[in-house]
Amino acid sequence: MNKYCLALDLVDTPEAIASYDRWHQQVWPEVLQSIRDAGITRMEIYRTGNRLFMIMETTPDFSFARKAAMDAANGRAQAWESLMAQFQQPLPFAAPGEKWKLMEQVFAF
Repeated sequence: MNKYCLALDLVDTPEAIASYDRWHQQVWPEVLQSIRDAGITRMEIYRTGNRLFMIMETTPDFSFARKAAMDAANGRAQAWESLMAQFQQPLPFAAPGEKWKLMEQVFAF
């Protein structure tokens, strides 16, 4: 099992934050299946204010490039990403076009 942690910000308005939270109470089944098919065995998203923190546990053969290619070929996953994009904004230090930012582990106990 591999574990990845990622961060992203939401548009900092009560409406955007509430909408994002609501949508994640009813994630489309096809999106959940695409997550599984990519080798993600567990995914959790936490929020504080408008900052999101995602924890992903994956199979050993998981790859972000393969997941991106699978999503690009999946119309329902693309529709979900477009819907979520209206609520999301990149972190201030993200590269142009970068959405979820992979975090570096600095401590483990």
